[in-house]
Amino acid sequence: MSTDANGTSAQYRVGKAFHTALINADWAGIRSLLHEDAVWVLPGDNAISGPAEGADAIVQRAQRIAGYGLAFELLHTLVSRENVALSLHNTARRGDLVLDEYLSTVCRLRDGKVESIETYLSDVDGMNAFFV
Repeated sequence: MSTDANGTSAQYRVGKAFHTALINADWAGIRSLLHEDAVWVLPGDNAISGPAEGADAIVQRAQRIAGYGLAFELLHTLVSRENVALSLHNTARRGDLVLDEYLSTVCRLRDGKVESIETYLSDVDGMNAFFV
């Protein structure tokens, strides 16, 4: 992938754009980063787990997650030759339930857009308890 005049890779720009759109509830912005047939897989057994297949389903998942009031702290944007991973610390409180998890969201890119997302979590049990 290419770099801009500042030496920033296209993968890095996609990762930052995804995070920025998520924290700003810019659903059209997220949608614009995705291939139509993109898939997002989350572990666990809860309201947001499993595969979200297709760009619209991914946007709906992002909306649902944000609807739980999460704070999405970006720790690092990591790039490989072709892809990008976001290292995040997500926190939220809902009544007596507290979410405090670290995760990596790995975005595989094709032609500068996201074709698949896989999320790795530090606390699947905590996620299961929170997202009911």
